Amino acid sequence: MCGIAGILNFGSDVAVDEARLRRMRDVLRHRGPDGEGLFIEGPVGLGHRRLAIVDLSSGGQPMANEDGTIVVVCNGEIYNHPELRPELEARGHRYRSRSDTETILHLYEEAGEDCVARLRGMFAFALWDRRRRRLLLARDRLGIKPLYYARTAHGLLFASEIKAILEAAPFPAELNDDVLPEFLANRFVSGEETFFKGVRKLLPGRTLTWSLDEGLRERRYWWPPVARPAPHAGLRDEAADLRDRLREAVRIHLMSDVPVGVFLSGGIDSSGLLALMAPLAGAPVRTFSVGFAEPEANELPLARLAARSAGAEHREVVVSARRFFAALPRLVWHEDEPIAFPSSVPLYFVSRLAAEDVKVVLTGEGADELFLGYGRYRIAAWNERLAAGYAALLPGAARGAIGRAVGKFPAAIRRRAGRTFLLLEPGPRSLFYENFAVFPEALQRRLFLDAAPPGRRDPYSAALRLYQQASGDPPARMSHADLQTYLVELLMKQDQMSMAASIESRVPFLDHELVEHVAALPWDLKLRGLRSKVILREALRDLVPRPILTRRKMGFPVPVGRWLRGPFRPLLQEFVLGRRALERGRFDPFFLKRLVAEHVAGTVDHGDRLWLLLNLEIWQRVFVEGQDPAALAPPGCRPSRGRMAPAAEGGFSHVGAEARAQ
Repeated sequence: MCGIAGILNFGSDVAVDEARLRRMRDVLRHRGPDGEGLFIEGPVGLGHRRLAIVDLSSGGQPMANEDGTIVVVCNGEIYNHPELRPELEARGHRYRSRSDTETILHLYEEAGEDCVARLRGMFAFALWDRRRRRLLLARDRLGIKPLYYARTAHGLLFASEIKAILEAAPFPAELNDDVLPEFLANRFVSGEETFFKGVRKLLPGRTLTWSLDEGLRERRYWWPPVARPAPHAGLRDEAADLRDRLREAVRIHLMSDVPVGVFLSGGIDSSGLLALMAPLAGAPVRTFSVGFAEPEANELPLARLAARSAGAEHREVVVSARRFFAALPRLVWHEDEPIAFPSSVPLYFVSRLAAEDVKVVLTGEGADELFLGYGRYRIAAWNERLAAGYAALLPGAARGAIGRAVGKFPAAIRRRAGRTFLLLEPGPRSLFYENFAVFPEALQRRLFLDAAPPGRRDPYSAALRLYQQASGDPPARMSHADLQTYLVELLMKQDQMSMAASIESRVPFLDHELVEHVAALPWDLKLRGLRSKVILREALRDLVPRPILTRRKMGFPVPVGRWLRGPFRPLLQEFVLGRRALERGRFDPFFLKRLVAEHVAGTVDHGDRLWLLLNLEIWQRVFVEGQDPAALAPPGCRPSRGRMAPAAEGGFSHVGAEARAQ
């Protein structure tokens, strides 16, 4: 894992400014504290910060091929480079290192831009072909590694994080208002746009090339498959096959010259990875978990059970509300965009803990999207089935009368009924997207001062387009869309928060060969009645402790709503209702006050909505107005200077060897 940055001037007579490139590279120091490098040749400059994982002694970048005609900087890992290397050497290529990055160079010499189709791994790289005067940018199939770019009047800027682009951009940081409806509804921004005007992301499974003859050209080289129809080999046989494929994915993700650990949540995904990894590791696996003091947000007992079952060396961290909010503004800076998920913050703390012992961790990201693990898949599927029967049995007038009758029920019942087929329109927009939106369109009309400005986008258009492109039943279509939208946001969070602590996170469930197999499985192998992840549970049945195997999904709960209702209520007064926030003129002050009042009184839980609004304001102050993140932490919540704050300060405690298998 590393950080890359670069500048391309379209005019061949305009040399790259070295100081400008250094600023881009060095703002990414947290991504690569082990080394740095620059390549500048006339109008092209490549910068690299290194976190040394493979070939510690000779894997520095930028890296060139044998005759120096091709130069590359890469962030990520190519897991199949041990298989590709003998083939390339047989074709006459001479390796000068053991680095997986060097394989990209030689593969490009053989296949050009099509080299990406042979790579198995997570990667974002920039390659300069000196002979052809051609730049190639590439991103892995699922978007595990990020890559951003900005096209200016005179050239192209690109980097692993947006903040590096801002160091060299000829334009100021400015909010891209167009993305707000989608972000406030879904927590993600699909497509190429970001929160910054003029800054785009290279989407997963794409390459972007530039040459003087062709200019900029984007190409997609991979699509997630759609589910195949039944019949299938049967659950038991398919599960046995899945187990073998999972074990192989875990094996290749252990490629490293430094220690590898596991982020352990106490759920089936990470517990399954640990159980498969333990026999391959050759020594007790080091596992790391995070929790909160609040019982409803603490899965640490189950994480300990999984660690004990696998004979792991387990450590954990308990994060207090004070430390959580102290870290928040700085983590908004690390994430580049408003933090959509409160779980980003504990992810950072457990990454810091793990960085004391290892440089690489495996995580269970992606399993919920692949195996239909989210409750919304199940709820939407049932709603869809019942809605069809309901509409067939009752005429519209009768359905309307029932809807009006439900409207007279107590508020709690109305809210529950409002999420069912009784009041929802059939179809994915209502049953899947609107039903689970943070700010559904009805609330957005009340939130925005200009409720329907010309050109305001449909917040669900991108997800619905991907849903419609897929075939099969609704759960399979939902998964297909989520793999290309929601998951990309989660992977960005995973990358930015782990790299903030200078640690590499790997996601074996998103090995593209495994994804291609699982995504094509019939959805009824994944979701049956009230049971989710059916085939995964069967594949891990005798490996994962039964209390973990049979439990309902808990997610990664963070008690933000409770905290904002209690001692951290002043944050709402400052970042949601404060003068600076209201003077931006986007949101209706009276509606904001109602949200806060209802939440504080406990009549309606608006915790998720207030979280998004709070983070949006912090983001604007940090990036648009240039305020120091440390100055935005609540009074009495300034971050500590050291790596770990003692528990006696009310920060977080961590349990070491004494918690192992106890």
